[in-house]
Amino acid sequence: MSPVAPGKEPPAAQKPRGKRKRAMSETPVVEKGETAAELPEGDTAVAESVTSTDSPRTTKSKKRAASKKAGSTLNRTDSAVSAVECKMKWPERFKALEKTHRALNLVFTFCCTRKHLATTFETIKSAVESHTKTSLTIEDVAAIAAIRPEGVNFAYVDEIMLQTEIRGTERDVVFKKGRDFLSQAPAPDVSVGGISGLDSLDHHPDDPVEGGKEVLYFEFVDGDLKRQVKDKKTGEIIKPNRKLREETLKIPVYSQKQMTNLIERRNQKFSDAVSLFINQCVAESMDPELRLATATEAYIPVPTMPEPLDKKLGALPESIPTERKSIPEIVQELKDGPWYTGQIVPDGHRVFEPQEPVYGDLNFLLSQDLVNALYNSKGITQFFAHQTEAINSLLEGQHVVVSTSTSSGKSLIYQLPVIHALEKDWNTRAMYIFPTKALAQDQKRSLRELMSYMPGMEEVLVETFDGDTPMNERNLIREEARIIFTNPDMLHITILPQEERWRTFLKNLKYVVVDELHYYNGQMGSHVAFIMRRLRRICAAVGNRHIKFISCSATVANPKQHFKTIFGIENVRLVDFDGSPSGRKEFLCWNTPYKDPGDPSSGRGDAMFECARLFCQLMLRGVRIIAFTRVREQCEKLVTAVQQELESLGRPECVNRVMGYRGGYTAQDRRRIESEMFEGKLLGIVATTALELGIDIGTLDCVLTWGFPYTIANLRQQSGRAGRRNKDSLSILVGDCFATDQHYMQNPDELFSKPNCELQVDLENMLVREGHIQCAAYEMPVRPVEDAEYFGNDLPQICEERLLKDTLGFYHCHERFRPVPSRFVAIRDTEDDHFAIIDITHGRNEVLEELEASRATFTIYDGAIFLHQGNKYLVRDFQPDKMMARVERVKVEWTTTQRDFTDIDPIETEAIRKISGSLSRAFYGTIKIQQNVYGFFKVDKKKRVLDAVHVDNPPVIRYGKGMWLDIPKKALQILADRRLHIAASIHAAEHAILSLMPNFVISLPGDVRTECKVALKEFAKKESQRKRPGRLTFYDAKGGASGSGISTKAFEHIDHLLQQALKRIENCYCENGCRECVASDLCKQANEVMSKAGSQVILKALLNLEIDVEALPMGPEEYSPAGIETVVVAQTVPPKDRNNLRVVEIKDEEFEDRDSVLLEEAEAWTGQQEEG
Repeated sequence: MSPVAPGKEPPAAQKPRGKRKRAMSETPVVEKGETAAELPEGDTAVAESVTSTDSPRTTKSKKRAASKKAGSTLNRTDSAVSAVECKMKWPERFKALEKTHRALNLVFTFCCTRKHLATTFETIKSAVESHTKTSLTIEDVAAIAAIRPEGVNFAYVDEIMLQTEIRGTERDVVFKKGRDFLSQAPAPDVSVGGISGLDSLDHHPDDPVEGGKEVLYFEFVDGDLKRQVKDKKTGEIIKPNRKLREETLKIPVYSQKQMTNLIERRNQKFSDAVSLFINQCVAESMDPELRLATATEAYIPVPTMPEPLDKKLGALPESIPTERKSIPEIVQELKDGPWYTGQIVPDGHRVFEPQEPVYGDLNFLLSQDLVNALYNSKGITQFFAHQTEAINSLLEGQHVVVSTSTSSGKSLIYQLPVIHALEKDWNTRAMYIFPTKALAQDQKRSLRELMSYMPGMEEVLVETFDGDTPMNERNLIREEARIIFTNPDMLHITILPQEERWRTFLKNLKYVVVDELHYYNGQMGSHVAFIMRRLRRICAAVGNRHIKFISCSATVANPKQHFKTIFGIENVRLVDFDGSPSGRKEFLCWNTPYKDPGDPSSGRGDAMFECARLFCQLMLRGVRIIAFTRVREQCEKLVTAVQQELESLGRPECVNRVMGYRGGYTAQDRRRIESEMFEGKLLGIVATTALELGIDIGTLDCVLTWGFPYTIANLRQQSGRAGRRNKDSLSILVGDCFATDQHYMQNPDELFSKPNCELQVDLENMLVREGHIQCAAYEMPVRPVEDAEYFGNDLPQICEERLLKDTLGFYHCHERFRPVPSRFVAIRDTEDDHFAIIDITHGRNEVLEELEASRATFTIYDGAIFLHQGNKYLVRDFQPDKMMARVERVKVEWTTTQRDFTDIDPIETEAIRKISGSLSRAFYGTIKIQQNVYGFFKVDKKKRVLDAVHVDNPPVIRYGKGMWLDIPKKALQILADRRLHIAASIHAAEHAILSLMPNFVISLPGDVRTECKVALKEFAKKESQRKRPGRLTFYDAKGGASGSGISTKAFEHIDHLLQQALKRIENCYCENGCRECVASDLCKQANEVMSKAGSQVILKALLNLEIDVEALPMGPEEYSPAGIETVVVAQTVPPKDRNNLRVVEIKDEEFEDRDSVLLEEAEAWTGQQEEG
């Protein structure tokens, strides 16, 4: 069975379906004393009964009048008037179903106006029967679903799903149109009471503790009643707006016209569907009733059955084409589809023509065994030009860095020289270093396969040496292994500190391979650079000065210089000409359409559903696809959305052919997913960046990226995963509603024309450098003069100040770093503490996955929905003291979103720096980061709040280092006078400064962070108890309590940072702020709270520049609605130690006398900052 052709909907009978998973349009609870059976007869009567506010007597009179005038629309016996001409008279079965559909439509619409009525089959059965005068069966409803599957959801759901009440308010009550404020926005501040300042919503006290019971649920999914309210002055039914009183919004009503239109539309759609169904049967000479009976079987709901733990996938479904069409044909089919409305942006469709291979020759002969192995294992008879150039250079004694495209055969460059060397000298050792365990395992399999075809080589011990290696195997690997696969962490923590045990291996080490060199960037790159120097130092000490370093990297701007920086060596050959062939590549910039195509102010639709639809349309055409998301939560939500889309398309047999791949999954699960994708058993994967790093999962035809992935380098790396077998391929970037995404949707040329980013490694970061000098001194005493080539010319001074000198003049590790200094020097932000997520569904008690402690508070709490492979698990028992949570798989159509806030506050001042020409100062010291989760929302797929639940979790507190600037009172007063949002101004100024830090300090975006402002709090209409100081705050994202040292360097350049930030804003011609001035790609709150004009006021006040108040716009600004002020004047932060407080660069004569004043203010820290 071929996939559904765009624009051609197959007849319902050809769409076999399993259980449907559709979101409920309402999720009410049935209360005692009221049932759906209490419905009046007749469409008009029901509509009037719902909306009327007259007295009961008047209402009854109106019902009788309407009934006499129109009669009940349910008493028809002839087929409905259809817009589609039917080629034969409707059979009796279809007439009866049309009558049943009308009754279902009527009853369901009524229940939608009574939020306490859940439309379970048992609830609506008697009401429908009272109208049709016949018995309602499950088969009847299933037949209706078979005729019109896209409009009906009839499935078993967990009973707990029906115990949630929709009690939220419309989001546009608070915000103007034009932005999708729900995306990525956290829950509101508890201090302002629930959603946008409304009264808090309490958790239902009678929610069940146990679950697992399923009920049969029915709903229409083709339309929804919009919430409306009654105007108190005119009595008219109107749409809600933010000018209305909140009390009015709590009492929604629905107009008669609104309900009647929805009922009539549904009835018409069903009549048309019946006619189309019958016409199809006539065209194919089939009995319509017999065909309907067959189709109905696929729509009869079945309760969920427990799945086996080790369910293995078989062959692909026959409905998936074994050979896909060409990419141009598939793209054209997408554009011809009924849901395509011009999503491909102008100039956003690029085609890259195929490239023919360029071959080269080696300058030496390979052994016949190796030649045979290459042919038998990989089918290789010729080498590409870049492979031969790199291998020849290695044999000539040069170090080599290869920077070519993904899937260009780079791994052969570091496999052949090692095997060639082993053939000549059995004692040769090689070390392969990969950033992740998965990549190391993947490359180990590839090398072992090649060597298995060579007589004698199959006996060579090739092993992995990482944290998972059993202790009882490590001695054997140290002594016997000729090739080890490891990572920088093991080299740092285990191999180098145990030099004596590894001496034989290190003496014979000939090749060191460091793959994915571009990964070692920023602070991680600094750490790895010193680890490589420590390795070179120890090898030189044991007599080995002939190691050759080989690196492969993605395409970056400065691969050769980066290689030299990482390894500290000069004799380097760069190979960047790519001789490998490549197929035709197409790239699409696909923008999520507006909710209302004719009204841009309606905002963009949901990018997740756009991705899910694209994913399914491609997958069903036989396209092997991978979708990349930015974070884990997006990964799981997209898996769920894809599965639901497949169900709605009538393709349930494909649901289990899509899986997620992200951090947190057990190693066993990740290896299984990799294997099934490689073997072709999976059709698609939804992944985070965990799959960017070259793991071979077989041929991929398409890469779909949900939202701009932070950097162009990331996007190019992801796109390179498609077309890895020289076939034509497709890459699609789906634009989300955020500023950065829309920038590239409007300027797609930048994605292709911008140069590759340069990699940044700071060898002058003293925190990093001292840590590794201490490690080196532990491994082998430091000799300041000789070791300066590894650690810098100022090493003698560092040794004198920070190491311990013995009687012979050698320097040893300081006591504060003992017993093992490498344990105190963390090279990346990994966590040892993990929570176990235990699946207790049907008594399994199996570890589902492990979750880092830092994520636990925001992910698992009693009542939360935990997502795993697209499945929903209810957290039944959260035990933080035991670091575990028990979860049970449930079938609900809502997820949970934590209600949290984060406060970032300086608590101790260590240094003060005057801003040149100004009375303002910058401060540096200890920062407290306090994260609080106080509850969660239950949210449906339409992003409506179903319930709000309070939780009592302790705050998560950690400490770091950072700098801050207190905003002068003068600036705050100007902002208030001009009605410019103060919090939005602070947020914009912080972004402007952050974006410039890499220009002054070697760092990466995200290495330094700030406190991003939350729209739901800042724009609330009620007073917030959580006032924040008027302060610009920046802190190191890495390095723990000691910081990474980056904010320290930024502190030294604060004058220039402020000046350049102001200049950048003033020179940007945008109106409200963009990514070129005050918007940040990394803003966790999607740049919602932002004032470009206000940011200039703050920066000018800090620099003591003149502010033209009259030239400032009068607020409130378009996207910053006036709310209750949440910012107060910042108080001076006390010093940690007055005697050790540093006051930096107080040189201007007019400010010289302020040295003592600053110290006095720091001591009397309760005083407010002087107006300046």
